[in-house]
Amino acid sequence: MKIEQSEIPIKILFADDDVDDRLLFKNAIKGISISTELTTVNNGEELMNYLFKNYKNLPDILFLDLSMPRKTGFECLTEMNEDEQLKNISVVVFTTSFRRDGEFELNLANTLINMGAKNYIPKPSDFVKLKEVVHQELISVLQKPRTIKESKLHQTDPEQ
Repeated sequence: MKIEQSEIPIKILFADDDVDDRLLFKNAIKGISISTELTTVNNGEELMNYLFKNYKNLPDILFLDLSMPRKTGFECLTEMNEDEQLKNISVVVFTTSFRRDGEFELNLANTLINMGAKNYIPKPSDFVKLKEVVHQELISVLQKPRTIKESKLHQTDPEQ
């Protein structure tokens, strides 16, 4: 099945406190042939402030790290799930923090999905695998109907 690229860029929000992970993610996005707009935030508090300030122009997808300062990904996910508008954002938990055995990973994934996440993906250590995983998540965004909103690039990443 071929996915048609819409004229509307996918609005991606990436929440991670690790500078290297933000840069790696940004480079992975550049290597994917889907039109995107990437915004990054550095911690959970900044994430929630961004979401509430941009309530009328929310991202299509949020890649969320769990271990962040000020507010953890768990706290952000809980807060988002309590808000009627924010709980509709596709949240992909994207972390290296809780790698354990398979049963632990499965239990964590189930817990996060019950908390409102769409998916749980341990961060791949390989760049090619990272691009594949992100590409698959973006294809899933393209497969669901999106509303046309005025779209602008909001770059809060200090490495820009």
